[in-house]
Amino acid sequence: MIERLPLNALRAFAEAARTGGFKTAAERLGVTPGAVSRQIKQLEDRLGVALFERHANGVRVNEAGRRLAEDIDAGLARIAGGVQAARERARPVTTLTLSAPPSLAQFWLLPRLAAFEAQEGQIEIALDADQNLTMPAWHDNGARLALRYGRGPWTGVKSVRLFGDALFPVCAPVLRERGRLETPADLLAHPLFEVTWESRQNIDFPGWREWFDAAGLGDVEVPIRHRFSLYGLALDQVIAGRGVMLASPVVAGDRLASGVLIRPFGKRQVIDSPFTYELILPATGRAPPMVRRFIDWLIAEAQRFDSEAAWATSDQPGIA
Repeated sequence: MIERLPLNALRAFAEAARTGGFKTAAERLGVTPGAVSRQIKQLEDRLGVALFERHANGVRVNEAGRRLAEDIDAGLARIAGGVQAARERARPVTTLTLSAPPSLAQFWLLPRLAAFEAQEGQIEIALDADQNLTMPAWHDNGARLALRYGRGPWTGVKSVRLFGDALFPVCAPVLRERGRLETPADLLAHPLFEVTWESRQNIDFPGWREWFDAAGLGDVEVPIRHRFSLYGLALDQVIAGRGVMLASPVVAGDRLASGVLIRPFGKRQVIDSPFTYELILPATGRAPPMVRRFIDWLIAEAQRFDSEAAWATSDQPGIA
């Protein structure tokens, strides 16, 4: 029966076998060498077998002791694992529902979220790819929050600005290799893709027309080949080398870094977006501790991204 096992003696023996001596084992266990020696002698008497070879200058674990030590170590590790699992089961899991525009969730949040989830095991995050704003709320052990791309103010809630936005042409490297693509006018010879979506709510959002105007080509007709409702659909076509689109750091950043996309004009020919990315929180109340940790992590990631995204409009070294 486990209650009759001399657990202290087993632990003292395993530590002495691991360290090769009673004195070191005693230091690690916080007892005297004499106490370790007595516990091991009691264990040997109980088992009826010697576990150490005793010499004038010390002790050395024998074959029987070595095998027993391996079994005890495995048993203690299993017990420790069971205790840890019991503690984790006792702790409530925080649930967080986070709604976000599909492009932000797919291209920016998901690639970063794995690192947070790896270090914070007591939170379950459900992503809702939705453009419509559902009112955020705190729960006893969770929350419903939102990430939004738009232009405030957001009424009835608290909003935290994460980062701004800008737009610039992107294409696959093969497209530039196929033909001349050195000036804005050269784009007129290539298929142009544009993304439109209902949530713009008739706000004047810049597109290819505004981009060509800013490039000094206000008198040209803009030949839009295809329009898409999702950035992901347009981006797949662009990566396949079928055309050029206006993209933002959030949408194109990771793919520019990997080399599957390029900016044909480098850091030039960028237009600002009137929209910003915001974290939407309840207007009142307090976040549960784990949700607070997620919020702090998200804001820190956004600040890091915002500083790195300076390459969108500056000439400092960066993605080109």
